[in-house]
Amino acid sequence: MSEPQEQRSSLCDEGVLLIDLDAIGRNYDILCGKVGAVGRCAAVVKADAYGLGVRRVAPVLWKRGCRHFFVATLAEGVVLRQQLGPEAEIVVLTGVRPGTEQACLDAGVVPTIFTTAQLRAWADTLEKSGQQAHCALKIDTGMTRLGMGADEYDQLLTDRSLLEAAGVDLLMSHLACADEPAHPQNRLQLEAFREAAGRLRSLLPSVRLSLANSSGIFLDETYHFDLARPGSALYGINPVPGTPNPMAPVVTLELPVIQVRQVLRDCHVGYGATQTAAAGSWLAVARGGYADGVLRAQGGRGCAWACGRRLPMIGRVSMDSATYDISRLAPGEREALDHIQLLNTELTVDEVAEYAGTIGYEILTSLGRRYQRQYLETCD
Repeated sequence: MSEPQEQRSSLCDEGVLLIDLDAIGRNYDILCGKVGAVGRCAAVVKADAYGLGVRRVAPVLWKRGCRHFFVATLAEGVVLRQQLGPEAEIVVLTGVRPGTEQACLDAGVVPTIFTTAQLRAWADTLEKSGQQAHCALKIDTGMTRLGMGADEYDQLLTDRSLLEAAGVDLLMSHLACADEPAHPQNRLQLEAFREAAGRLRSLLPSVRLSLANSSGIFLDETYHFDLARPGSALYGINPVPGTPNPMAPVVTLELPVIQVRQVLRDCHVGYGATQTAAAGSWLAVARGGYADGVLRAQGGRGCAWACGRRLPMIGRVSMDSATYDISRLAPGEREALDHIQLLNTELTVDEVAEYAGTIGYEILTSLGRRYQRQYLETCD
Protein backbone atom coordinates (compact mmCIF):
# COMPACT_ATOMS: atom_id res chain seq x y z
CA MET A 1 0.00 0.00 0.00
CA SER A 2 1.07 3.57 -0.61
CA GLU A 3 -0.40 6.76 0.68
CA PRO A 4 -0.78 9.89 -1.44
CA GLN A 5 1.27 12.66 0.13
CA GLU A 6 0.30 15.19 -2.50
CA GLN A 7 -2.01 15.15 -5.50
CA ARG A 8 -2.82 17.76 -8.10
CA SER A 9 -3.87 18.09 -11.73
CA SER A 10 -1.97 19.99 -14.39
CA LEU A 11 -3.64 22.99 -15.97
CA CYS A 12 -2.59 21.68 -19.39
CA ASP A 13 -4.84 18.78 -20.35
CA GLU A 14 -2.89 17.49 -23.37
CA GLY A 15 0.68 16.87 -24.34
CA VAL A 16 2.33 19.35 -26.69
CA LEU A 17 4.33 18.22 -29.70
CA LEU A 18 6.51 21.06 -30.95
CA ILE A 19 7.80 20.58 -34.50
CA ASP A 20 10.60 22.88 -35.61
CA LEU A 21 10.05 23.47 -39.32
CA ASP A 22 13.10 25.73 -39.47
CA ALA A 23 15.21 22.79 -38.28
CA ILE A 24 13.81 20.62 -41.06
CA GLY A 25 14.78 23.31 -43.54
CA ARG A 26 18.29 23.52 -42.09
CA ASN A 27 18.62 19.75 -42.28
CA TYR A 28 17.67 19.83 -45.93
CA ASP A 29 20.35 22.46 -46.54
CA ILE A 30 22.93 20.26 -44.81
CA LEU A 31 22.01 17.29 -46.97
CA CYS A 32 22.10 19.35 -50.15
CA GLY A 33 25.56 20.49 -49.16
CA LYS A 34 26.68 16.88 -48.79
CA VAL A 35 25.47 15.86 -52.25
CA GLY A 36 26.64 19.06 -53.90
CA ALA A 37 23.47 20.81 -55.05
CA VAL A 38 19.82 21.40 -54.19
CA GLY A 39 18.67 19.75 -57.41
CA ARG A 40 20.44 16.53 -56.50
CA CYS A 41 18.64 16.12 -53.19
CA ALA A 42 15.06 14.93 -52.95
CA ALA A 43 12.92 14.55 -49.82
CA VAL A 44 11.08 11.49 -48.58
CA VAL A 45 7.82 12.67 -47.01
CA LYS A 46 5.99 9.37 -46.75
CA ALA A 47 3.86 8.44 -43.72
CA ASP A 48 2.71 12.06 -43.31
CA ALA A 49 6.33 13.28 -43.30
CA TYR A 50 7.32 10.62 -40.77
CA GLY A 51 4.34 11.53 -38.63
CA LEU A 52 5.14 15.24 -38.38
CA GLY A 53 2.59 16.57 -40.86
CA VAL A 54 3.26 16.66 -44.59
CA ARG A 55 0.95 19.63 -45.12
CA ARG A 56 3.31 21.74 -43.02
CA VAL A 57 6.61 20.04 -43.86
CA ALA A 58 6.43 19.85 -47.67
CA PRO A 59 6.02 23.63 -48.25
CA VAL A 60 9.10 24.27 -46.11
CA LEU A 61 11.14 21.93 -48.30
CA TRP A 62 9.69 23.49 -51.44
CA LYS A 63 10.80 26.94 -50.27
CA ARG A 64 14.30 25.54 -49.79
CA GLY A 65 14.35 24.48 -53.44
CA CYS A 66 13.34 20.83 -53.20
CA ARG A 67 11.53 19.72 -56.34
CA HIS A 68 11.67 15.93 -56.02
CA PHE A 69 9.52 14.18 -53.41
CA PHE A 70 9.01 10.52 -52.53
CA VAL A 71 5.87 9.11 -50.92
CA ALA A 72 4.78 5.58 -50.08
CA THR A 73 1.32 5.35 -51.63
CA LEU A 74 -0.79 6.75 -54.42
CA ALA A 75 -3.10 8.38 -51.86
CA GLU A 76 -0.14 10.20 -50.32
CA GLY A 77 0.90 11.29 -53.80
CA VAL A 78 -2.53 12.72 -54.54
CA VAL A 79 -2.50 14.79 -51.34
CA LEU A 80 0.99 16.09 -52.05
CA ARG A 81 0.15 16.96 -55.66
CA GLN A 82 -2.83 19.01 -54.53
CA GLN A 83 -0.58 20.80 -52.10
CA LEU A 84 2.49 21.49 -54.22
CA GLY A 85 0.98 21.93 -57.66
CA PRO A 86 2.12 20.64 -61.05
CA GLU A 87 5.86 21.38 -60.92
CA ALA A 88 6.92 18.93 -58.20
CA GLU A 89 8.09 15.46 -59.16
CA ILE A 90 6.31 12.99 -56.88
CA VAL A 91 7.45 9.37 -56.91
CA VAL A 92 5.37 6.59 -55.31
CA LEU A 93 7.86 4.22 -53.73
CA THR A 94 5.56 1.22 -53.35
CA GLY A 95 4.56 1.25 -56.98
CA VAL A 96 1.23 1.03 -58.72
CA ARG A 97 -1.18 -1.82 -58.08
CA PRO A 98 -2.99 -3.45 -61.01
CA GLY A 99 -5.97 -1.37 -62.03
CA THR A 100 -4.69 1.90 -60.56
CA GLU A 101 -2.44 2.91 -63.46
CA GLN A 102 -4.90 5.47 -64.83
CA ALA A 103 -5.45 6.98 -61.39
CA CYS A 104 -1.71 7.32 -61.03
CA LEU A 105 -1.49 8.98 -64.42
CA ASP A 106 -4.39 11.32 -63.63
CA ALA A 107 -2.70 12.36 -60.39
CA GLY A 108 0.51 13.16 -62.19
CA VAL A 109 2.64 10.98 -59.92
CA VAL A 110 5.50 8.73 -60.96
CA PRO A 111 5.05 5.04 -60.13
CA THR A 112 7.98 2.88 -59.08
CA ILE A 113 8.00 -0.32 -61.12
CA PHE A 114 9.34 -3.66 -59.82
CA THR A 115 8.22 -6.21 -62.43
CA THR A 116 7.98 -6.53 -66.19
CA ALA A 117 4.24 -7.10 -65.85
CA GLN A 118 3.86 -3.77 -64.06
CA LEU A 119 5.94 -2.07 -66.72
CA ARG A 120 3.78 -3.47 -69.52
CA ALA A 121 0.58 -2.41 -67.75
CA TRP A 122 1.96 1.11 -67.33
CA ALA A 123 3.07 1.29 -70.96
CA ASP A 124 -0.38 0.07 -72.10
CA THR A 125 -2.06 2.76 -69.99
CA LEU A 126 0.10 5.45 -71.57
CA GLU A 127 -0.63 4.18 -75.05
CA LYS A 128 -4.40 4.03 -74.49
CA SER A 129 -4.50 7.47 -72.93
CA GLY A 130 -2.33 9.06 -75.58
CA GLN A 131 -0.37 10.75 -72.78
CA GLN A 132 3.33 10.89 -72.06
CA ALA A 133 4.57 10.22 -68.56
CA HIS A 134 7.49 8.71 -66.74
CA CYS A 135 8.11 5.90 -64.31
CA ALA A 136 10.89 4.80 -62.02
CA LEU A 137 12.41 1.33 -62.23
CA LYS A 138 13.64 -0.25 -58.99
CA ILE A 139 16.08 -3.13 -58.95
CA ASP A 140 17.15 -5.34 -56.09
CA THR A 141 20.89 -5.11 -55.41
CA GLY A 142 20.87 -6.97 -52.10
CA MET A 143 18.09 -5.63 -49.88
CA THR A 144 15.71 -8.41 -51.03
CA ARG A 145 12.65 -6.29 -50.49
CA LEU A 146 11.01 -4.39 -53.35
CA GLY A 147 12.90 -4.47 -56.60
CA MET A 148 13.36 -6.39 -59.82
CA GLY A 149 15.58 -9.44 -59.57
CA ALA A 150 18.69 -9.94 -61.70
CA ASP A 151 17.23 -12.53 -64.09
CA GLU A 152 14.13 -10.48 -64.82
CA TYR A 153 16.24 -7.36 -65.25
CA ASP A 154 18.48 -9.16 -67.74
CA GLN A 155 15.42 -10.13 -69.77
CA LEU A 156 13.94 -6.65 -69.59
CA LEU A 157 17.07 -5.11 -71.08
CA THR A 158 16.43 -7.07 -74.27
CA ASP A 159 13.23 -5.05 -74.82
CA ARG A 160 14.30 -1.46 -75.35
CA SER A 161 10.95 -0.58 -76.92
CA LEU A 162 9.14 -1.45 -73.67
CA LEU A 163 11.52 0.69 -71.64
CA GLU A 164 10.91 3.63 -73.95
CA ALA A 165 7.14 3.09 -74.15
CA ALA A 166 6.91 3.07 -70.34
CA GLY A 167 8.95 6.25 -70.03
CA VAL A 168 11.59 4.85 -67.70
CA ASP A 169 13.70 7.83 -66.63
CA LEU A 170 14.83 6.92 -63.09
CA LEU A 171 16.66 3.80 -61.92
CA MET A 172 16.68 3.16 -58.16
CA SER A 173 17.85 0.66 -55.60
CA HIS A 174 17.96 0.74 -51.80
CA LEU A 175 20.88 0.27 -49.42
CA ALA A 176 20.36 -2.25 -46.64
CA CYS A 177 23.27 -1.36 -44.34
CA ALA A 178 24.13 2.28 -45.02
CA ASP A 179 23.99 3.11 -41.31
CA GLU A 180 26.96 0.74 -40.86
CA PRO A 181 29.67 2.34 -43.01
CA ALA A 182 32.10 -0.57 -42.71
CA HIS A 183 29.55 -3.22 -43.68
CA PRO A 184 30.69 -5.02 -46.87
CA GLN A 185 27.11 -5.07 -48.15
CA ASN A 186 27.36 -1.35 -48.98
CA ARG A 187 30.19 -1.82 -51.47
CA LEU A 188 28.59 -4.94 -52.95
CA GLN A 189 25.34 -3.08 -53.57
CA LEU A 190 27.17 -0.09 -55.00
CA GLU A 191 29.01 -2.25 -57.52
CA ALA A 192 25.83 -4.13 -58.45
CA PHE A 193 24.00 -0.85 -58.98
CA ARG A 194 26.81 0.62 -61.07
CA GLU A 195 26.83 -2.42 -63.32
CA ALA A 196 23.05 -2.43 -63.73
CA ALA A 197 22.99 1.33 -64.34
CA GLY A 198 25.66 1.14 -67.01
CA ARG A 199 23.71 -1.45 -68.93
CA LEU A 200 20.49 0.56 -68.78
CA ARG A 201 22.23 3.77 -69.80
CA SER A 202 23.55 2.04 -72.90
CA LEU A 203 19.89 1.87 -73.95
CA LEU A 204 18.53 5.02 -72.28
CA PRO A 205 21.44 7.46 -71.92
CA SER A 206 19.43 10.12 -70.08
CA VAL A 207 18.06 7.86 -67.34
CA ARG A 208 18.73 9.26 -63.86
CA LEU A 209 20.22 7.18 -61.05
CA SER A 210 19.30 7.12 -57.34
CA LEU A 211 20.79 4.93 -54.61
CA ALA A 212 21.59 6.94 -51.45
CA ASN A 213 19.16 7.22 -48.57
CA SER A 214 19.90 9.40 -45.52
CA SER A 215 22.80 7.28 -44.28
CA GLY A 216 23.96 6.55 -47.81
CA ILE A 217 24.59 10.26 -48.33
CA PHE A 218 27.18 10.11 -45.54
CA LEU A 219 29.08 7.10 -46.93
CA ASP A 220 30.94 8.89 -49.70
CA GLU A 221 30.20 10.70 -52.93
CA THR A 222 30.31 7.54 -55.04
CA TYR A 223 26.90 6.65 -53.60
CA HIS A 224 25.26 9.97 -54.55
CA PHE A 225 24.67 9.55 -58.29
CA ASP A 226 22.04 11.92 -59.78
CA LEU A 227 19.49 12.05 -56.99
CA ALA A 228 19.77 11.29 -53.26
CA ARG A 229 16.57 10.64 -51.38
CA PRO A 230 16.92 11.34 -47.65
CA GLY A 231 14.06 10.81 -45.24
CA SER A 232 14.89 10.25 -41.58
CA ALA A 233 17.79 12.73 -41.48
CA LEU A 234 15.42 15.53 -42.46
CA TYR A 235 13.52 14.93 -39.24
CA GLY A 236 16.54 14.90 -36.95
CA ILE A 237 17.35 11.18 -36.78
CA ASN A 238 21.09 10.54 -36.75
CA PRO A 239 22.21 9.15 -40.15
CA VAL A 240 25.63 8.19 -38.74
CA PRO A 241 24.92 6.17 -35.57
CA GLY A 242 27.78 6.05 -33.10
CA THR A 243 29.08 9.49 -34.08
CA PRO A 244 27.78 13.00 -33.30
CA ASN A 245 24.53 13.74 -35.07
CA PRO A 246 25.09 16.23 -37.90
CA MET A 247 21.37 16.98 -38.12
CA ALA A 248 19.41 19.54 -36.12
CA PRO A 249 16.81 18.18 -33.65
CA VAL A 250 13.27 18.71 -34.87
CA VAL A 251 10.80 17.61 -32.20
CA THR A 252 10.07 18.42 -28.58
CA LEU A 253 7.42 16.42 -26.76
CA GLU A 254 6.04 17.80 -23.52
CA LEU A 255 3.54 15.93 -21.35
CA PRO A 256 1.41 17.27 -18.50
CA VAL A 257 2.04 15.88 -15.03
CA ILE A 258 -1.32 14.79 -13.64
CA GLN A 259 -0.22 13.53 -10.23
CA VAL A 260 2.77 13.89 -7.94
CA ARG A 261 2.96 11.65 -4.89
CA GLN A 262 5.35 10.31 -2.31
CA VAL A 263 5.14 6.64 -1.45
CA LEU A 264 5.70 5.95 2.23
CA ARG A 265 6.36 2.22 1.91
CA ASP A 266 8.08 -0.01 -0.62
CA CYS A 267 5.53 -0.62 -3.36
CA HIS A 268 5.13 -2.10 -6.81
CA VAL A 269 4.49 0.31 -9.70
CA GLY A 270 2.34 -0.37 -12.75
CA TYR A 271 0.88 -3.40 -14.46
CA GLY A 272 2.53 -6.69 -13.72
CA ALA A 273 4.28 -5.33 -10.62
CA THR A 274 7.54 -5.44 -12.57
CA GLN A 275 9.33 -2.72 -10.58
CA THR A 276 9.39 -1.48 -7.03
CA ALA A 277 9.63 2.05 -5.71
CA ALA A 278 11.45 2.35 -2.39
CA ALA A 279 9.81 3.94 0.61
CA GLY A 280 10.15 7.70 0.46
CA SER A 281 10.32 7.85 -3.33
CA TRP A 282 8.57 10.65 -5.16
CA LEU A 283 6.67 9.66 -8.28
CA ALA A 284 5.07 11.68 -11.07
CA VAL A 285 2.43 10.34 -13.42
CA ALA A 286 2.36 12.01 -16.84
CA ARG A 287 -0.50 11.95 -19.30
CA GLY A 288 0.86 10.08 -22.32
CA GLY A 289 1.04 6.35 -22.89
CA TYR A 290 1.29 3.81 -25.66
CA ALA A 291 -1.84 5.20 -27.32
CA ASP A 292 0.21 8.38 -27.77
CA GLY A 293 3.40 6.75 -29.03
CA VAL A 294 5.13 6.35 -25.68
CA LEU A 295 6.08 2.82 -26.62
CA ARG A 296 5.34 0.11 -24.08
CA ALA A 297 8.81 -1.33 -24.69
CA GLN A 298 10.26 1.68 -22.85
CA GLY A 299 8.76 0.51 -19.57
CA GLY A 300 11.40 0.42 -16.88
CA ARG A 301 14.06 1.59 -19.33
CA GLY A 302 13.04 5.00 -20.60
CA CYS A 303 13.23 8.38 -18.96
CA ALA A 304 11.85 11.91 -19.05
CA TRP A 305 13.50 15.32 -18.74
CA ALA A 306 12.70 18.04 -16.23
CA CYS A 307 14.67 20.67 -14.33
CA GLY A 308 17.77 19.85 -16.34
CA ARG A 309 17.86 16.18 -15.36
CA ARG A 310 16.86 12.78 -16.66
CA LEU A 311 14.10 11.17 -14.61
CA PRO A 312 13.79 7.37 -14.93
CA MET A 313 10.56 5.76 -16.03
CA ILE A 314 9.37 3.22 -13.50
CA GLY A 315 6.97 0.38 -14.23
CA ARG A 316 5.17 -0.44 -17.43
CA VAL A 317 3.70 2.15 -19.77
CA SER A 318 -0.10 2.27 -19.68
CA MET A 319 -2.38 3.27 -22.53
CA ASP A 320 -2.77 6.85 -21.35
CA SER A 321 0.00 7.41 -18.82
CA ALA A 322 3.44 6.48 -17.54
CA THR A 323 5.14 6.95 -14.19
CA TYR A 324 8.51 8.56 -13.49
CA ASP A 325 10.72 8.61 -10.41
CA ILE A 326 11.34 12.27 -9.55
CA SER A 327 13.07 11.67 -6.22
CA ARG A 328 16.22 13.40 -7.43
CA LEU A 329 14.37 16.73 -7.79
CA ALA A 330 14.55 19.29 -5.02
CA PRO A 331 11.37 19.91 -2.99
CA GLY A 332 10.73 23.21 -4.76
CA GLU A 333 11.19 21.60 -8.15
CA ARG A 334 8.73 18.84 -7.32
CA GLU A 335 6.25 21.42 -6.05
CA ALA A 336 6.40 23.37 -9.31
CA LEU A 337 6.49 20.34 -11.63
CA ASP A 338 3.55 20.54 -14.02
CA HIS A 339 5.10 19.02 -17.14
CA ILE A 340 7.95 16.81 -18.26
CA GLN A 341 9.59 16.33 -21.67
CA LEU A 342 10.05 13.00 -23.41
CA LEU A 343 11.84 14.41 -26.46
CA ASN A 344 14.06 17.47 -26.68
CA THR A 345 17.59 18.51 -27.59
CA GLU A 346 18.97 16.52 -24.66
CA LEU A 347 16.69 13.51 -24.85
CA THR A 348 16.90 12.75 -28.55
CA VAL A 349 14.76 10.63 -30.82
CA ASP A 350 17.64 8.19 -31.20
CA GLU A 351 18.15 7.87 -27.44
CA VAL A 352 14.46 7.23 -26.84
CA ALA A 353 14.52 4.64 -29.62
CA GLU A 354 17.38 2.85 -27.88
CA TYR A 355 15.35 2.64 -24.66
CA ALA A 356 12.52 1.03 -26.63
CA GLY A 357 14.77 -1.34 -28.54
CA THR A 358 13.78 0.20 -31.85
CA ILE A 359 14.78 2.97 -34.28
CA GLY A 360 13.98 6.66 -34.44
CA TYR A 361 11.68 6.10 -37.41
CA GLU A 362 9.23 4.19 -35.22
CA ILE A 363 9.38 6.78 -32.46
CA LEU A 364 8.43 9.62 -34.82
CA THR A 365 5.76 7.75 -36.78
CA SER A 366 4.14 6.48 -33.58
CA LEU A 367 3.53 9.89 -32.05
CA GLY A 368 -0.19 10.03 -31.38
CA ARG A 369 -2.92 12.41 -32.47
CA ARG A 370 -3.96 13.52 -29.01
CA TYR A 371 -1.13 16.02 -28.74
CA GLN A 372 -1.51 19.72 -29.39
CA ARG A 373 0.74 20.12 -32.41
CA GLN A 374 2.61 23.38 -32.57
CA TYR A 375 4.87 24.36 -35.46
CA LEU A 376 7.84 26.65 -35.17
CA GLU A 377 8.58 28.59 -38.33
CA THR A 378 10.13 32.03 -38.62
CA CYS A 379 8.95 34.42 -41.28
CA ASP A 380 11.16 34.71 -44.38
